[in-house]
Amino acid sequence: MATSRRPPEQRLTPELVLQAYSVGAFPMADPDGEIGWYSPNPRAIIPLDRFHVPRTVRQLIRRGGFEVRVNTAFGEVIAACADRPEGTWISDEIIAVYRMLHRRGYAHSVESWHGGKLAGGLYGVTLGGAFFGESMFTRVTGASKVALAALVERLRARSFVLLDTQWSTPHLARFGAVEIPRREYLRRLRAALARPRRFTGE
Repeated sequence: MATSRRPPEQRLTPELVLQAYSVGAFPMADPDGEIGWYSPNPRAIIPLDRFHVPRTVRQLIRRGGFEVRVNTAFGEVIAACADRPEGTWISDEIIAVYRMLHRRGYAHSVESWHGGKLAGGLYGVTLGGAFFGESMFTRVTGASKVALAALVERLRARSFVLLDTQWSTPHLARFGAVEIPRREYLRRLRAALARPRRFTGE
């Protein structure tokens, strides 16, 4: 995994974050708040044509207990993703920058609501035909899984070609996440960046 530290004089900005995504890197904060830049090798993605919805998630969707919304509570979603007892890489500085990216139309949240309350969700960033998944959280069992299924449905419908998950986990592997060499990831990233797509709107 390639990593680098931000020079002390360099301020984290939306422009810097977007530039990093365009070359295959992303920021994470250490416990002391220092920003590091990461470009894992191998890199994890979910191939959109091979996304697998586990049976339990299909049952949750069919029951209709969750309402899926997009971009109605971005600030609450990223704050919930950062609120972890074991600690988090989502610092206040990162939250502030990603909220700016949201206002500029680059960062998005997919939310699962249950009983009128935010039950879970995820957020990420779009560039061209790529969606860079950042983090997810759940307050009601299955809520984040429903949001992930809704995300993939939206990406497919809008002809996105790359869903980046950064690293693979057993949870993501259940949905079809695979690891590919960084060189292959960068090839797919370049192809995705050349395909302008809209995550919201017509």
